[in-house]
Amino acid sequence: MKEFIEFIAKHLVDDPEAVAIQEKINEEKKIVFSLKVGPNDIGKVIGKKGKTAIAMRTLLTAVAAKQGKRAILDIED
Repeated sequence: MKEFIEFIAKHLVDDPEAVAIQEKINEEKKIVFSLKVGPNDIGKVIGKKGKTAIAMRTLLTAVAAKQGKRAILDIED
């Protein structure tokens, strides 16, 4: 799942080297992915009215459900 998010994010931004993802498990046993991108690319990952971020979260949820897990995507600025 981490590689999946990284693949999508690196293809959306201008500076793919600045993409960083951290993975942790929270109290409800959900996997939380924290996505960091360069300061100039944050808008490209979020998209207009958050539509790109919503789409990424939907895809992540589908991939996680297929593996029998739950996942959350946090986009940090």
